[in-house]
Amino acid sequence: MKKIFDYFDERYRQELLDRPEGTSGPLITLSRLTGCDGREVAAALVASLNLKYNTNKWRWVDKDIIYEAARELKTDSQRIESYYMGVSMSSLSEMIMAFSGSFVTDSTVKKAIKDVVLSIAQEGFCVLIGRGGVSITNNMPNALHVRLVAPLYWRVENVMRKKGLSIEKAEEYVIDTDEKRYNLIVNFLDKKPLNIDYLFDATVNRSSFTIQQISDLILSMYLSKVKVRV
Repeated sequence: MKKIFDYFDERYRQELLDRPEGTSGPLITLSRLTGCDGREVAAALVASLNLKYNTNKWRWVDKDIIYEAARELKTDSQRIESYYMGVSMSSLSEMIMAFSGSFVTDSTVKKAIKDVVLSIAQEGFCVLIGRGGVSITNNMPNALHVRLVAPLYWRVENVMRKKGLSIEKAEEYVIDTDEKRYNLIVNFLDKKPLNIDYLFDATVNRSSFTIQQISDLILSMYLSKVKVRV
């Protein structure tokens, strides 16, 4: 199966980016604290949306953004992953890369990620998991922004089960990843807010509902807020 970004050539992407904001979407962004099963919720939601509208247009996107941004910049996907993980390049590293002919600055990476996300949003019919999507698309009218949360130790236990980690390693992973995801959301905003709660249309406690129940809740909210039809 061809990757979903194969048709995002330069001309088509520019056409998408030039569209008025009111014609973008529909889009659902799904932000999550670590251990809240974001991919599983997204997969269930896409299945429900496609069933509801008798289509196969809806899809969910996560790490494909990294690979597409790397392809666009002609760099290794690890360079984009490092940016997502909060590993910024020092001035010395950028200087070395400049001499080696592979100069890719943090600001260049940030712009590439933003352009890829905006292209996805303009194309629409997508559930976008993380990747700073809520910040980049927050002004788009045909979008629903949902955040998944849960108590810390519920999430730690979930990560222990899924990754086979000890409680100490799982706790470290959850806390560290939470911080990186928060910083990424803030990084794509024009100014640093006191908190990021205002970015989301709804916040759902993952520990209170099953994956399918959360999918059903988000679908209901989507039908109420977003008026774009298939």
